[in-house]
Amino acid sequence: MTNRRAFIASTTAAVAGVALPSLARAQQAFPSRPIKYICPWPAGGSTDAVIRSLAESAGKTLGQTIIVENKPGAGGMLGAIEMLSAKPDGYTLTQIPHGVFRIPHMQKVAYDPLKDFTWIACLTGYTFGLVVPADSPIKSIKDLVAYAKANPEKFTYGSTGTGTSPHLAVEEFAQRAGIKLTHVPFKGNADNMQAILGGHVMGASDATGWGPHVESGKLRLIATYGSKRTKRWPNVPTLTELGYDTVSDSPFGVCGPKGMDPAIVATLHEAFRKTLNDPAVLATFDKYDQSVIYMNTAQYTKFARETFVAEKATIERLGMSFKG
Repeated sequence: MTNRRAFIASTTAAVAGVALPSLARAQQAFPSRPIKYICPWPAGGSTDAVIRSLAESAGKTLGQTIIVENKPGAGGMLGAIEMLSAKPDGYTLTQIPHGVFRIPHMQKVAYDPLKDFTWIACLTGYTFGLVVPADSPIKSIKDLVAYAKANPEKFTYGSTGTGTSPHLAVEEFAQRAGIKLTHVPFKGNADNMQAILGGHVMGASDATGWGPHVESGKLRLIATYGSKRTKRWPNVPTLTELGYDTVSDSPFGVCGPKGMDPAIVATLHEAFRKTLNDPAVLATFDKYDQSVIYMNTAQYTKFARETFVAEKATIERLGMSFKG
């Protein structure tokens, strides 16, 4: 019996000795299979192109394929919503757009932006602008303000969804200008461009998916929303320099569910940080007039907290607060 107990004890110790290194190796092996990176916008838009470029570059560093899955709708919030049920194992990631900080102040939502996500790394941000058809009688913001004052709510403009940055930037401008416009929400850039090119709306507020149409002469860019003019369209003024004090660039990057292993977060952060040195990624940024806006995990998490508070003040100022 004594020998039997000694055998069992020694065998158990041996198994444990093998199991612990095996567990450590399993943890160190991340990623051991493809990763899903959700783009909460339709395929073919500017965000889709940027996310695919980031995924390809980060995948090379990680030694695994990063598969981009498009989930458009709900103002870009479907990726965030999927994080609520996703395992925090690093294999399901998403872009979370700026709307996540303001929509909870506008309506009841299922998520808490300060508790339900892991803010892994911020990488870039948009150039937003307002475009009209090239043959529109509105050739400037001055023309738009004059038209809207004479024709309240007659000017229709599309955006990538209610509560998104392209929507709220125009609403803030309109409030400052003392005008009323009519907003038409779409699922993403591609749908928004189809609507304005098809004559279904009079203008479109969006990221630079409109760039090729401006360059081809089909659309006219009448203002951008950055803190300074763009390199590609240096003659187009910003809303702020026109006197309307409206700035929006909506930084974004890569996020995951809450409760992720810090070691996995660090691995993902480093892989995505390195994408900012990849000429192919930087070329995609340039194509869509996006700049590098880098924040590490701690900085991005702090940004989330501060932005959530700031957006509450903006929504209250616009009179769009949730009354429920």
